Amino acid sequence: MSTATFDSVVPRAGSGAVKYDARKAVFGTDQVIPLWVADMDFATPAAITRALAQRAEHPVYGYSMFPESLYQAMMDWFRERHQWSIERESIVLVPGVVPSLHAACLAFAGPGEGVIIQPPVYPPFYSAIEQTGRRLLENPLRLQDGRYQLDLDHLERCAADARLLLLCSPHNPVGRVWQPEELDAILAIARRHQLVVLADEIHADLVFPDSHRHTPLALRAAAEDALVTAVAPSKSFNIPGLGLSALVVPDRDRRQALAREFDRLHVRHCNPFSATAFEAGYRHGGPWLDALLDYLQGNRDRVCERLAAVPGITAQCPEGTYLSWLDCRGLGLDDAGLKRFFIHQAGLGLNPGRSFGAAGSGFMRLNLGTSRAQLDQALDQLVAALAS
Repeated sequence: MSTATFDSVVPRAGSGAVKYDARKAVFGTDQVIPLWVADMDFATPAAITRALAQRAEHPVYGYSMFPESLYQAMMDWFRERHQWSIERESIVLVPGVVPSLHAACLAFAGPGEGVIIQPPVYPPFYSAIEQTGRRLLENPLRLQDGRYQLDLDHLERCAADARLLLLCSPHNPVGRVWQPEELDAILAIARRHQLVVLADEIHADLVFPDSHRHTPLALRAAAEDALVTAVAPSKSFNIPGLGLSALVVPDRDRRQALAREFDRLHVRHCNPFSATAFEAGYRHGGPWLDALLDYLQGNRDRVCERLAAVPGITAQCPEGTYLSWLDCRGLGLDDAGLKRFFIHQAGLGLNPGRSFGAAGSGFMRLNLGTSRAQLDQALDQLVAALAS
């Protein structure tokens, strides 16, 4: 698959795309290059588009079931790509990873009981805890020598007062791909404190070819570990708007506890188009994904190289995800001033780091999932704004 596949610009403005059509509401102007919302500007794999078109040709879109072929495609994908053999009975199909965070808080922690997150982290990790009336426990990551690390001693202290850990693996926004020894340490702490771990592995397929491999937490877990893993094809194949993901829950009681939370809200109906895209991605999307990763790695390297030559901003070069975490503390601006600088001087729409928690103060998140031409324009604008 050629580079031209991803160099091709797909017009998105006017299509109802949040990333483009919400610019005025979010940034106060639509005259910014949008590098914020975590979807990509690339056309979805042709195999998915064909499968959706074929399904659309059937003129009845009634209540649907998940076919066994969908489960098989998912199991085949994780066995072949991640050496993870998933049991069919352990899979629970759900509307998305974010609803799963809420369901896990409700199922595994009581009102006022502690739930641990590791900021800076994806904002719904916060809202899932706060909106369900659970108690937020922060175990901040440590930035050491330009690379984020787990604070395991602090995690141990938090675990003594918690029921649930929400783990982001690979981590959004800092781009870390946790190594087997780090995962082992997390599991050991969880085991000692009878802590349930929900591992959000939605970016599992998006690990750069020159970096480490993603290790599913389930591959390091023992049979007695209280583990739930959230996975989805949405980031892998750029179909997040279709809203279908899976939970892998080996323990039947925990599986039933989660299912009860979704049943309570009556949100487990199957959308025939979501199911079609889910299966087609896992069955046919491998070559497209491999080409995508090469392209994204080129974008990542471009950002790191350009910003290494200018003062004030340091790019964290991610090991996984298509998100670059920019350390802007060298500019000497507060968070409001930093946001104004990117919008009004650089003409860029990025995610403010402060939205990922207090540990994100002074940072910005940049989405690498766009054409190289648009990324180069964004970098040119940023470098020019820094020079002025």
